[in-house]
Amino acid sequence: MPTGPKTVDAELFRLAVAQTCTYAVFLLDTAGRILTWNAGAERIKGYAPEEIIGRHFSIFYPRDAIDRGSPAHELKAAAAEGHFEDEGWRLRKDGSRFWASVTITALRDDDGRLLGFAKITCDLTARMLHEEALRQSEERFRLLVDGVIDYAIFMLDPQGIVTSWNGGAQRIKGYSREEIIGKHFSCFYVPADVEAGKPWEGLARARRTGRAEGEGWRIRKNGERFWARVVLNALYDSEGRLRGFAKVTQDLSERRQIKDLETAAKNLNEFIATLAHELRNPLAPIRNAVQVMGKLPVGDPTQEAMRQTIDRQSAQLVRIVDDMLDIARIARGGLDIEHSPVDLAEVARRAIETSGPALDGGKHTLDVDLPVTPLLVSGDVHRLTQLVTNLLNNSARYTPEGGRVTVEARAEAGWAVLRVRDTGRGIEPQVIGRIFDMFVQAHAPPQQGAEGLGVGLALARRIAELHGGSLEAHSEGENKGSEFTLRVPLLERMDAVADKRQSAVPDATAQSGMRQRVLLADDNVDAAKALDLLLRSLGHETCVVHDGLQALEKAVDFRPDIVLLDIGMPGLDGYEVARRLGKLKKERSFRIVAITGLSQEADRQTSREAGFDLHLVKPVDLDKLAGIVGARRD
Repeated sequence: MPTGPKTVDAELFRLAVAQTCTYAVFLLDTAGRILTWNAGAERIKGYAPEEIIGRHFSIFYPRDAIDRGSPAHELKAAAAEGHFEDEGWRLRKDGSRFWASVTITALRDDDGRLLGFAKITCDLTARMLHEEALRQSEERFRLLVDGVIDYAIFMLDPQGIVTSWNGGAQRIKGYSREEIIGKHFSCFYVPADVEAGKPWEGLARARRTGRAEGEGWRIRKNGERFWARVVLNALYDSEGRLRGFAKVTQDLSERRQIKDLETAAKNLNEFIATLAHELRNPLAPIRNAVQVMGKLPVGDPTQEAMRQTIDRQSAQLVRIVDDMLDIARIARGGLDIEHSPVDLAEVARRAIETSGPALDGGKHTLDVDLPVTPLLVSGDVHRLTQLVTNLLNNSARYTPEGGRVTVEARAEAGWAVLRVRDTGRGIEPQVIGRIFDMFVQAHAPPQQGAEGLGVGLALARRIAELHGGSLEAHSEGENKGSEFTLRVPLLERMDAVADKRQSAVPDATAQSGMRQRVLLADDNVDAAKALDLLLRSLGHETCVVHDGLQALEKAVDFRPDIVLLDIGMPGLDGYEVARRLGKLKKERSFRIVAITGLSQEADRQTSREAGFDLHLVKPVDLDKLAGIVGARRD
């Protein structure tokens, strides 16, 4: 009997199905009974053809699937829709389970009558186990990352949008997952860093090199700043495409605080040692001068030289005490300034005059370039002069003998800008960021005996900031000189004039020859005696007492024109004496002047409230005292 092409094709198809080992391929009748069985079905399910043909295909389903009616549902769905696909657990002959991919196809004749079903089953157990292992691994990794609370670990997309968030990130930064996912990570940066483009610089560096890391200030949800160490890693897929970034942030605030405390303690120890040295420098010549004067006869010319030595070194002691008081004011934020129109060029001229001895002592050449027209700013002329003087003294101190110091000022885009340059020791890169810190000195100055307390630059920057300005330092490095740039906003109206108030201290020269009766009360006998001699040398009549009660008694008998009161006396202090003298002032006119070591604005306010007319701080300037005592009150 001849065979045609169709018979050959049918036989080949039967053989292909029967011998396929990778898939279980078999036929079911309309009721679900097995009609055929191929080699793949025997391999996967374990049954021989004679064991399984004629049985219902539900034998391959676990009990729970049978109870749910899954076999009948699958046949019904295949008959209705033409085919049915599913993945799930199936059973082998030995009772073991395997994960199967199942396709059931409805078979119909040309008239649409249902003849049965073709069923193909593929064993996906190995793939399923691999995927499950991967899922569990990912889950364990997720739990591990979420469980880390000491580090913020999160993912960014290629544009920097947050796509994941762990428990440490929520603890450190304060945001919940719902609040932060979908936002750009630049929200963690301080505004200045955002303006400078640092978040995007970090992403670009990670893209170029695969990694970016560093330390800096970051912001929590509540606005609080913290010091962070961050690591940013770029993530690429197998084809080299950037998929995003992994970011790890560590909060180092406590570590930085400890480091800052250690640095502060070190600086403080160095400051105390420097202070002791600075105090010994003027005290030694003062003591020597006094001993020499005690051995000289009256009128000896050497007496004047010794007096000048004491005067110079006393002024140095006053400068040290003033620096220490300014340190205290900075520490508690109490450094106040008075605002009035000030010519910054004139400030520079005053500072140059004040710093003259330091510049001359170093044999430095001074170049000055100041504008003829005023550079008007709103500020405190004394504090600004102090600032520029500190800059000039700093240049004189750290410039080797015979150097050059340049001072220039000009208007630049709404700012009054003053620069002080020198050819001195310069500033190392690792130090330049700290030179404005309190008690910090870059290195020992070349001028012997010119160490200073290490507070001048810190005070100078604070004064600049209180004027709405800035003070910056620049240096090319060690032995390449330094440049300090002060910027203060110019006054909007350049023709503004100062609100000049009448000075409470008259000119001493104009008051010469006016004899006053002066009551002096001070519990420090030596200080009172020295001041008494000074007042008598000026031609005034004096009465000296050493406590508050005596001061009240003598105020009645002596009838003074002016009372000089120390505040810190035992028994009745100066405040109480001034209050009681207020009653006597109603009967006759006289002035009460505080002579005290208390110099804060709060102290001045307290003395005004107690009834003092003036408040002078020890040691009192001779010319100022002469002017005050010489002024008669009508």
